[in-house]
Amino acid sequence: MYDRLYIEFLYYFNMERDYYECHEVLEEYWLREGKNKWLQSLLQTAVALHHFRNGNINGAIKLFEQALDKCQDSWDGKKGIHDEKLFSEAASYLLKLKNYKERPFPFYDLTIEIIDPTLQTLVNHCIPEGVKEEDKF
Repeated sequence: MYDRLYIEFLYYFNMERDYYECHEVLEEYWLREGKNKWLQSLLQTAVALHHFRNGNINGAIKLFEQALDKCQDSWDGKKGIHDEKLFSEAASYLLKLKNYKERPFPFYDLTIEIIDPTLQTLVNHCIPEGVKEEDKF
């Protein structure tokens, strides 16, 4: 079973491309899950994309580096995604950003490949509720 906030994170990341909002909903889940580093790596990947989209190259570099430092940590929850692919693509993005001054490139989205058909259906039919007061600690 997948938590609503995890599903919403994937919805905002893949469908809406709203990296700020997906960070908001996953942050609540991350807090509930005991600040797990693997979940934090997903958060930081989203924030890195948000920074780059808004022209903050140094912020994007910093967040991608932090995400890649944590992505090998374990998480007991059900993932349902191809996280190795995501973090490989994040590493490539980071290399490009580090050479941005010499070789600028336009922002582009990343997509989290969902490998569990049930999770994909949940994301496809997601009607986000956002972060509710009862979700907050």
